Amino acid sequence: MTRIIDAHHHIWRRADLPWLNGPMQPRIFGPYEAIRRDYPIDEYLADILGCEVARSVYVQCNWSKEAFEEEVCYVQRVADERGFPQAIVGYADFLSADVRPQLDRLAKYPGMRGLRMQLQWHENPTYRFAAAPDLARDPRLQHNIAHLADYEWSFDLQVFSGQMKGAAELAASAPKVTFILQHAGMLEELSAEGYARWRSGMRLLAACPNVVSKLSGLGTFIHRNDPAHIAAVVQETLEMFGPERCLFGSNFPVEKLWTGYRDLVMAYRSALEPLGEATARAVFHDTAARVYRLD
Repeated sequence: MTRIIDAHHHIWRRADLPWLNGPMQPRIFGPYEAIRRDYPIDEYLADILGCEVARSVYVQCNWSKEAFEEEVCYVQRVADERGFPQAIVGYADFLSADVRPQLDRLAKYPGMRGLRMQLQWHENPTYRFAAAPDLARDPRLQHNIAHLADYEWSFDLQVFSGQMKGAAELAASAPKVTFILQHAGMLEELSAEGYARWRSGMRLLAACPNVVSKLSGLGTFIHRNDPAHIAAVVQETLEMFGPERCLFGSNFPVEKLWTGYRDLVMAYRSALEPLGEATARAVFHDTAARVYRLD
């Protein structure tokens, strides 16, 4: 059975996360009382037990902006002590005048492989994260992201379909940077029109050779583990990007709100089985190993 690199998960201490403290805030994944608590590495390791997960990638989970180095330091310490995760995607403010001092502070942590600054904006305020819809077109942000090539770090790109034209322009502005599209483009509207907008934007991004798609978070807007939905999104994304530009991520513990890890993996395995072992191996392991330099 193909071994897995989980290319998107979190571990956290609730005290560090503003959005997990205080009043409940509307989130795109619905009610989240069950995860308003610590999610330590030992619980993650228990969740993945028996699922053939060989390595994993931690993705930043919105500590306060000024604590961007503290977050990476915490995860690196966990990795040193427990052997997981093997790679870290941190945060930096790419709208700052010059992002390089922030990147230099993170460069001393050996697990660092990339950065994420969430750019998604939506007409629905519940889905909105960024302050404006077209940040991907901001010249300062584009200039700062291009610096990632000097560090051999990727950028985890999180946008909705209506923002994908600008996201493609961003990818073109930094051709030496690998962009990793979060959650297969965050398909939030399952009507025929919603699918059409998503496909159109995804084709624009698939035409950028430095963009890969992360097959993760597919329960975000439906709040369940739906194998048929996963199969549809996975297979269409693979047709556009190819298996060498697609990789799996669990998005745990967020997906834990509605499913167990084993059931989630089985849904993805079922989606990939008709496409052959080589495709499954690329999605579950080889693409992430290459993109996050885990060989």
